[in-house]
This record gives sequence, C-alpha cells and structure tokens, in this order.
Amino acid sequence: MMKKGMRNTNWAAVIISAVIVLNGCKKQEQPARTAPSEQSKAETPAPPVTPAPAETKPEARASSKPAEPSRNYVKELLAPAKLKEKAPETYRVKFDTTRGEFTITVTRAWAPLGADRFYNLVKHHFYDQAAFFRVVPNFVAQFGISANPSVSSAWKHTEIKDDPVTQSNKRGTITFATAGPNTRTTQLFISLKDNSRLDSMGFSPFGVVDGNGMNVVEMMYEGYGDSAGPDQDQLQKQGDPYLKKGWPKLDYIKSATLVGTPTSDKH
Repeated sequence: MMKKGMRNTNWAAVIISAVIVLNGCKKQEQPARTAPSEQSKAETPAPPVTPAPAETKPEARASSKPAEPSRNYVKELLAPAKLKEKAPETYRVKFDTTRGEFTITVTRAWAPLGADRFYNLVKHHFYDQAAFFRVVPNFVAQFGISANPSVSSAWKHTEIKDDPVTQSNKRGTITFATAGPNTRTTQLFISLKDNSRLDSMGFSPFGVVDGNGMNVVEMMYEGYGDSAGPDQDQLQKQGDPYLKKGWPKLDYIKSATLVGTPTSDKH
C-alpha cells in the first residue's frame, strides 16, 4: 500500500512500502494491521516538512506502569458489535503516557467511520495500557493492540470500510493502520513527519495532535525501529507479558480518555 518513485530504480522500494504490516512476521511487507512500512534503505527518508515546536521536549520519563481504568471495561470490549455509537462532530481525547500527556482533536467530517470507531474504542478504554509497539524514526508512532489478548481476539475481525481521504497525512495527524482496503480495526499511527505520500493509498486521517503535543509523541522509544520490534501476531495472542519480556523499553498509554470540547490550539 505505498509509494511511487520517479525513477525505475525506485520500484522495488515502492512495492515494499506499499504493503502495510498487520502481522508482525511480515513487517517488511506491510506497516501493521499496520501503518505503512517505510521506504527501502536505498532511499534516505525525507525530513519532516513541518518544523518541530520550539518548546523543549520533556526530559523526564514518567513511571512505566500503566494506570488501571476506573472501572472494568473488558466485558463491554468483548462485545464489539454493541459498540457502534455515533461520535460527536468534534471531540478530544487525552492520552496520558509514560512520556507525558498529549491531546488529539478529532473532526468527524474528515473520516466519519474512522472517527466513530475511535470514539467507541476510547470511550470503553480499549487503548488503556497499550504499547507504542512500533515507532519508526521520522515516520510513524504506531499503537492499537490491546494489552489483553481476549480483547484483541474479539476485535480481530471487526473491519470497517474505508473513508474517502479528505485530509493529508501530515505531521501530527492520526490515521488507522490497515492490511489492505477496508481492513481498519483498532490499530492507529501518528505521523512523525509529512507523510502525504500515503494519501493516495487510502489512509484517511481523522484527527490531529493539539498544540505542542508532538513534543511528547516524538519522545516515544524508537530504538527497536522497524526491524527489531515485536511480532504483532504474537502480541495479539500473548498480550503485555510478551512485550515486557522482549521489548522492555517500549512506551505505553496509561489511559486514553474523552475530554471537553476542542480549544483554539494551533495544529
């Protein structure tokens, strides 16, 4: 599911980048139920188009222990068919992570089906305790596999149809990862640079990180890159213990919760 180069020598990179990884065992073929995989090493990734905010990135790393939700939502999450509430036209989601907090403003008109799915998942705390399991420098920060294997299993085949792409995948936008057309389920990625080349591949952004929130997003641990990270299929089957054993430096979402109305923050 990805890119096109101007030179014939770029076709191999284009084909590899065009497929997105849903199964960790095929990371080089597709970015996950997955965000799109980055270009071949033969090409140097372009730097972010939007300059980083002037504010200094936070230095301290918060406690790595994810917070427990105020109530047990697992029972509700095990019945995905019932979680189909229509989202507000705009809403905000606050992420409290092991690197700090950031907020995303969602505009339903940008991608209604995606915005509705995200709203229901956040409302029922699907993303609480989930890891940023795939962070590719200067590309994407990806998350969306539940820490609970039973919940992951329940949502594995809950695909929603694609939304038309009305917004560009610019730095700071949030988009569902896919394994092909009409395969969006729960995985998401935040673009760490201008990824507008993904627009023509069907990736439809539905929200954007508010204000200086990208200072926090860009702090997510990226040392495992795209070649030494976890196997997504095993993560879905084994959950958080699998990550803690093999990838202890990953950052986590302590909680993702709906908050008040959007502010006038510049994006």
